[in-house]
Amino acid sequence: MAPLIAAIRFLTVFPLPGTYGSGSDDLAASIPFFPVVGLVLGALASLLGLLFWSLLPPLVAATLTTFVLLAVSGGFHLDGLADTADGFFSARPRERILAIMRDSHIGAMGVIALIMVLLLKFSALATLDRPGAVRAVFLMPIAGRCAIVIFMALLPYARSEGGLATLFYSRRSRLAGIWAFVFFGVTAMFTGGMTGVLLILIFAAIIVAFAWMCKRKINGATGDTLGAICELSEAGVALAVSLAYWSH
Repeated sequence: MAPLIAAIRFLTVFPLPGTYGSGSDDLAASIPFFPVVGLVLGALASLLGLLFWSLLPPLVAATLTTFVLLAVSGGFHLDGLADTADGFFSARPRERILAIMRDSHIGAMGVIALIMVLLLKFSALATLDRPGAVRAVFLMPIAGRCAIVIFMALLPYARSEGGLATLFYSRRSRLAGIWAFVFFGVTAMFTGGMTGVLLILIFAAIIVAFAWMCKRKINGATGDTLGAICELSEAGVALAVSLAYWSH
């Protein structure tokens, strides 16, 4: 139970009382529970999506839902996306890229990445009717948290001096990555039917493409790239649901 609580503490801003599940061992063991946290977040987001799309115009509903999805994690993963964009698009050698990613200041490429990913989520959700939007916002948090686990299974840690993600990499497991992929695949097929096949393909393509980029740029992954793949996967799922909706 403690690893699940640790996963909730790490991945959300939910104010859990006490210190249960806050130890480093609990946090290191929490990786397999990331998809479960995604499921909880997806359930909450889908209920809010149902409410928003029932009471508000699609553009307003999509705006509020996009905000909710980033607020539940305190923008933690978006920060990783911005740092990754600043480093990867700096045209610098590996060590300089890693130094830029560790810098707390945000650059132009980070701002552009944030705008584009949030705009993609918003615009994709705004194209959907109520059932499609509810399906999308249910799957988006699941995809993001599953992608983090899969990414850790695919790539080694890139920083020799350690960092926030070092703790998770101490319990790195390929089986956890397989579990996360199956978890997303089952939920995608269950909620989307044959559309689930498209969701799984786009989800896998995003992870493979970004893993290749990380391998080429920094020869591994960092905490920032884990945040980035979470955001990219969420946006990819929103895009896939929108594509399936408009193709019909």
